[in-house]
Amino acid sequence: MNHQANNCELPTTNYELPSHSDGFIEVKEFDFFYGKKQALFGINLEIPDRQVTAFIGPSGCGKSTLLRNFNRMNELIPNISHAGDITIHGTSIFDPSVEIIALRRRIGMVFQKSNPFPMSLYENIVYPLRITGQRQRSVLEETVERCLKAVVLWDEVKDRLHESALGLSGGQMQRLCIARAIASRPEILLMDEPCSALDPIATAKIEELIVELKKDFTIVIVTHSMHQASRISDLTAFFYLGKLIEFDQTNKIFTAPIQKQTEDYITGRFG
Repeated sequence: MNHQANNCELPTTNYELPSHSDGFIEVKEFDFFYGKKQALFGINLEIPDRQVTAFIGPSGCGKSTLLRNFNRMNELIPNISHAGDITIHGTSIFDPSVEIIALRRRIGMVFQKSNPFPMSLYENIVYPLRITGQRQRSVLEETVERCLKAVVLWDEVKDRLHESALGLSGGQMQRLCIARAIASRPEILLMDEPCSALDPIATAKIEELIVELKKDFTIVIVTHSMHQASRISDLTAFFYLGKLIEFDQTNKIFTAPIQKQTEDYITGRFG
């Protein structure tokens, strides 16, 4: 498809983005549009398996838009379009043979605001299994225990699994949502500012959890907190006005960025 880019002033990148992997998730010349408004411009990105990749940048820079393209959640919005491609394991997520529900089972997602269902803790976690027809009690019980232990919540709630999830604290609710997201054993875990509504203690627990979970999952996190990105991510991508400005090892981004726009952002000169 051919689209005309809007006329807003865009930064330019005059260096070749480094390649970090064989491209577990690859974004190739990806443009994205809300109606006629272009939100992403020519994004090229390779995200490695079983590492934490952080997306940073000012509000409205496109980082959440890109994240929500990985599991095609943006398709719930009317009048959107794209050009370019996103592949996982070399297969385009937009291939007509790719079934969206199956894709989303491979890609768990955790949102900014914890969103437990108004049902028991047990039923929250087994919900992804029930909708695929799983009824075997032993499988459901194993999943509940496995997922709650994975998010370090089992010891806190094992005696109230059949009580409402809405009775948990904010931090516990978010860990429960992560447990639900991993119940169907996805390969990828997307997190859209998962700690923004949490206090520092709950945030620290989620951050520790993310570092532990990368042993089993490829994690992509959108965060407004540069401190958080520097603490938990292996790679960091900086976005501005819908363009990827710089992508590199996190320690390089925060200590020796190549682009002046990146340096200005992480030192607080703008954004």
